[in-house]
Amino acid sequence: MSRIAYVNGRYVPHREAAVHVEDRGYQFADAVYEVVHVHDGRFVDEEPHLDRLERSLREIRIPMPMPRTALQRVLREVVRRNRIAEGIVYFQISRGVARRDHAFPARPVPPALVVTAKRLKPFPTRIEGWKATAITHPDQRWARCDIKTVGLLPNVLARQAAVEKGATEAIMIAPDGTVTEGASTTVWIVDAEGRLRTRDLGGNILPGCTRQVLMGLMREEGIAFLEGPFTEAELRSAREAFITSASSFVKPILAIDGVKVGDGTPGPVTRRLFEIFARHVGGMRNVPRAA
Repeated sequence: MSRIAYVNGRYVPHREAAVHVEDRGYQFADAVYEVVHVHDGRFVDEEPHLDRLERSLREIRIPMPMPRTALQRVLREVVRRNRIAEGIVYFQISRGVARRDHAFPARPVPPALVVTAKRLKPFPTRIEGWKATAITHPDQRWARCDIKTVGLLPNVLARQAAVEKGATEAIMIAPDGTVTEGASTTVWIVDAEGRLRTRDLGGNILPGCTRQVLMGLMREEGIAFLEGPFTEAELRSAREAFITSASSFVKPILAIDGVKVGDGTPGPVTRRLFEIFARHVGGMRNVPRAA
């Protein structure tokens, strides 16, 4: 069966899905996107992702292409047509099609919506085998990384640098020597003093939905953590490090730039948080199925 995509009101075979050459997302990266994990036919943490989508759209002054409930129906229909039980659904909204000009179109045009879905390996039930390595890389992105825009060229180059060195992720370092985030993940450490830490929110990092949900789960469990800057030196001396995202979940980082983190195995804090998040995903039995 051909993969099915949704493009501006039509469900079409994936190979035929296309946008206009003057779509502003294509020409200017004038667009935002979201990715939601699908587990056992259910959307994981859908509401935070939709909240972030609406915030990103507001920040760059693009209206929603349809009401939220209608968008949810489209997302579920794409997942249903592609028979996705385990995977992701990707959705992107651009300012639409207009004659090429840096300024917004003088006359409003309809926002363009594209939705795709693909299968992934099932959610990991054990942390063994679910691990990663990382490199450090200069953070060369723009000043509004809190908006989930499709303008990801610095992230692409950072991730490619990681791949070329046999690593999974690139951890980006700001000019002041502090850690911001991964190329597509939130970065966490257990520092040399045993404190669980991640960067505080601001224009220089994306407000990760998995980050947000995990923090709520930690509060429920009484697990303390700190939000604030930490340096590359503190990253390198950390007892544990891990990343979070909609597709990484809670993934331990076992080495950075070829040097082991701790003893080179997932640490006790990372293991506990992995288990807590796995229970959260597995316990979403009251969430409607996507299909």
